[in-house]
Amino acid sequence: MTGRVYFIDMRATIKENFIAKIGRLMETAGISRIIDKRDLTAVKMHFGEMGNAAFIRPVYIRKVVEVVKQAKGVPFLTDANTLYAGTRSDAPHHLTTAVKNGFAYAVVEAPLIIADGLRGKSETAVPINQKRFASVYIGTDIVEADAFISVAHFKGHELSGFGGAVKNVGMGCASRKGKLAQHSGLSPRISGEQCIGCGECRDHCSQHAISMEGETAAIDADSCIGCGECILICPNEAITVQWNRSVPVFLEKMVEYALGVLKGKANKAFFINFITDVSPACDCYPSNDAPIVKNIGVVAATDPVAIDQASVDLVNAEPALAGTRLTTNTAAGEDKFKGIYPKVDWEIQLDYAEKVGLGSRTYELVKL
Repeated sequence: MTGRVYFIDMRATIKENFIAKIGRLMETAGISRIIDKRDLTAVKMHFGEMGNAAFIRPVYIRKVVEVVKQAKGVPFLTDANTLYAGTRSDAPHHLTTAVKNGFAYAVVEAPLIIADGLRGKSETAVPINQKRFASVYIGTDIVEADAFISVAHFKGHELSGFGGAVKNVGMGCASRKGKLAQHSGLSPRISGEQCIGCGECRDHCSQHAISMEGETAAIDADSCIGCGECILICPNEAITVQWNRSVPVFLEKMVEYALGVLKGKANKAFFINFITDVSPACDCYPSNDAPIVKNIGVVAATDPVAIDQASVDLVNAEPALAGTRLTTNTAAGEDKFKGIYPKVDWEIQLDYAEKVGLGSRTYELVKL
């Protein structure tokens, strides 16, 4: 089955600015068929870690909110708390971060709700009976929403190769227990040759699983929960995972969580990917590196697999920008994400998502 993906580029005119184009994109892609009158509509997004500025602009999100209201839905912006210790690990800090990053009601015209509650424990077990999980644990307010819209910033990701709709749904909607279940099995290792003993990983470990042994950090495997924050925070890239063994399993777990989020929402889910500020790593970093390609545009679809495949193809079709982290696979048509993360096979997530029935990698791109 072929999925249909609608696309707008970044061009704008006096007659139709880019924000207005976002509204036309959503309407053409069929948002009115997803939302019924008075539907409580979860708009799942990433509010950005403090210090990161690559997340989607709040004024763009306000347009998404406006279109939902025009369809007679009742939108709320939402995300779930993080597993690692950052500025979004509990609801008060998460909401404060969202507001400081520009997502106040006065800007976006929708309330903010952290889907898994104060400390990430407000969850609903959703049975899926798949290879990795019998049940998955999703933030309750997302499960109870009548309609669901994923608004993802499409970018690189150190564990999944890229982060798009599937990751925004599968990892982003999981409660802390669900995030832990997905990350369990990821086994960080510290390279003694690269570690300089700065202590950053130890100071940021939420489980106090890292200690200093002389001038080198060491991880207690029994205490480690596999959240990956030490990988994110290490300034010398001295911490890695066992890629060949751990990452394929992680990607399958993430996909199964996406399946659980969308269960019961047949014909009630919609997906938007902003292919802008395509940073090499996740918005969970407290900073963002230079984008690897130019701003491309926005895509919308009712198929999360098709939209991610189209987004990858649009990025890879572009030549890389000069002076970025990407130093290989820079020509138009070359795989930019494998250029950044050569040990991560991002195709695993889309192949498995197609296998479990989330959507199709085959798509038709409709340019508006």
